[in-house]
Amino acid sequence: MPMSLYQLINHYWVWTTGLRLPRKSHAMMLAVLLVSTAVAAASSHPHPLDPLSAAELTAVRAAVLASPLVPARPLYFHYVGLDEPEKPEVLSYASGAGASATALLPRRALVIARADGQSHELLVDVTDASAPSVLSHAVHRGAGFPMMTTEDQIAAMALPPTYPPFVDSVRRRGLNVSDVGCGVISRGWFGAGQPAYGGGRVAKMQCFVTAGSANFYARPLEGVTLVVDLDRVAIVGYRDRVVEPVPKAEGTDYRADKLGPPFTGPATAPGVVVQPEGRGFHIDGRVVRWANWEFHVGFDMRAGMVISLASIQDADAPGGQLRRRVLYRGFVSEVFVPYMDPVEEWYFHTFIDAGDYGLGVSAAPLLRGADCPANAVYFDGYYADADGKPVEAMDVICLFERYAGDVAWRHTKFGPRGRVETEVRPDVTLVARTVVTVGNYDYTLDWEFKTMGSIKCVVSLSGILEMKATSYTQVQQIKSDAHGTLMAENTVGVYHDHFITYHLDLDVDGTDNSFVKNTMVPERNTGDPATGGADTPRRSYWTVRREVAETEADGQVNVNGPPADLLFVNPSKKTKVGNEVGYRLVPAGATGASLLADDDYPQRRASYTKRQVWVTPYDRSEKWATGLYAEQGTGEDSLGAWSKRNRGIKDRDIVLWYTVGLHHIPYQEDFPVMPTLSGGFQLRPANFFDSNPLIRTRPPADHNYPNCSCGVASM
Repeated sequence: MPMSLYQLINHYWVWTTGLRLPRKSHAMMLAVLLVSTAVAAASSHPHPLDPLSAAELTAVRAAVLASPLVPARPLYFHYVGLDEPEKPEVLSYASGAGASATALLPRRALVIARADGQSHELLVDVTDASAPSVLSHAVHRGAGFPMMTTEDQIAAMALPPTYPPFVDSVRRRGLNVSDVGCGVISRGWFGAGQPAYGGGRVAKMQCFVTAGSANFYARPLEGVTLVVDLDRVAIVGYRDRVVEPVPKAEGTDYRADKLGPPFTGPATAPGVVVQPEGRGFHIDGRVVRWANWEFHVGFDMRAGMVISLASIQDADAPGGQLRRRVLYRGFVSEVFVPYMDPVEEWYFHTFIDAGDYGLGVSAAPLLRGADCPANAVYFDGYYADADGKPVEAMDVICLFERYAGDVAWRHTKFGPRGRVETEVRPDVTLVARTVVTVGNYDYTLDWEFKTMGSIKCVVSLSGILEMKATSYTQVQQIKSDAHGTLMAENTVGVYHDHFITYHLDLDVDGTDNSFVKNTMVPERNTGDPATGGADTPRRSYWTVRREVAETEADGQVNVNGPPADLLFVNPSKKTKVGNEVGYRLVPAGATGASLLADDDYPQRRASYTKRQVWVTPYDRSEKWATGLYAEQGTGEDSLGAWSKRNRGIKDRDIVLWYTVGLHHIPYQEDFPVMPTLSGGFQLRPANFFDSNPLIRTRPPADHNYPNCSCGVASM
């Protein structure tokens, strides 16, 4: 028997909501059905900042290959990423106000492809993935190339074993060609005198002995360098300059099954995270809500993890429902790693990891229970391979609450007659984590959200050093600059830097912000109240000199200079007592700046590494600190070049670029794998709230949860 209209509507409602409706008029039920259908359809739309899905990437590929704008074949996809909507449209969507709040914003992709020896830029509309279209096309005529693809590198790696001069070099060292593998390295840019090799997209290759240990980086084939044309897939240059002993395999492996049992290293008792009430965060698509925070987690094949639309709930607002904006978009824009050996085989080791290889492409699947604790949840991502087909990057981002025993705030009051009153609030944080493995180095990148309103970004380095083969077996043999540390026999860990640059589009309680430098200035006590003094025995004090940056030149700061607080304020918003609301940048170690000469070619490409802080006006096209075409780029399209325009940054939509910098002198403890070394920064409320936002946080309840210890420690 056919179902009645009521039965159909009720069946649909139960299926979509899990609730049964009482019988109402058919008209009302039909209205309910139409509204619920509209809500369901709206919720199925992607968030405007969601990364491109597999279906959208497939549609992009189809549109590009079908377009007459790029007829040349073969065609290879080097970058496919979300071309996000205009910022006002996204903000309107996020606020739930205006037409953008309910409309499906355009879904577009930026494509950089190579065909016929040229780099092509295409903008593709995939709002309707079943009918994608190419909106625009241009050919890049300037310096530099797009990211190398994984397929570029795999094809190049297959060339050396069949190249006779290379085979001769390997055999002359008493090795088998089958035991040697080679990796692709960007040759960088070194001015007009750099060999052109026919003007193609060329890279260099260097090789390692892969037999005997998984740690092939510890067994370099020193002295041999190949040059490969990546477009033609052909070796176009070769040099075997010097022969050094290949370091032995013994003591280089790091795999557990090669090192034990027995395992003789320090042992600790295992622990687990127990959340008796379940996880404290909620995920809606890629939007995360936790405690007083809300933010969006994205993914890009060049940037990796992207955090957007971070806002915090102000409990002191009427009803405690006001969400206040903090960060529009944040991600790692570049990782610059120059090595400090100027010899023929090493001078070009000046890696631009995001622009050369891609941090998203290099994102490693996270090992559950090790990279992230048991209470973590995971996000996947997709990126396009060289053929334009979607590749699933599984478990590349994790999200978890951290219970580290830290204190959010506390105070103990000692009263009369021995009375003691203590108030403590534990600090629980939410961590979004990704791990990027670019060649030999592993970067753990954390975004940590704290209930007091701060965002802490931490970079943790581990992995394997780049090592140089040498004849030295003892430090006493070294009579000149070895450009590194002797780590083991015949093995030098080369000096180098790590500069990790963040793009942080801060929107502190609104779009228009200013950058303020509060410098601490020592003063002598003159005894004259008119000049700030007082008639007391005190001889000195310090006070604050406030400077509001007018232009980009004012927004460039070396944080190792005179002590200062660096603030991002909203001049149009004030606290109850009249202070401008703001956020403060707090460096947390790793504040190194580049020591390279200004006229050195690698420094010209990454000139921004001379200072940790740069502030620029918001420009939708300015995302990558080394430029869109960073591979072999000249620095003419980079953060340093943009800022030479010296644009205004006062009371405007501004972007903070912050560089975490580490100078790395290797030590023997870094061999064969480096223990984690961390640095970072914090964005901390500065007069953003009228008082401590945690002052009314519920004190911890004494639940007497068991600690699950299986034994009792002896005292």
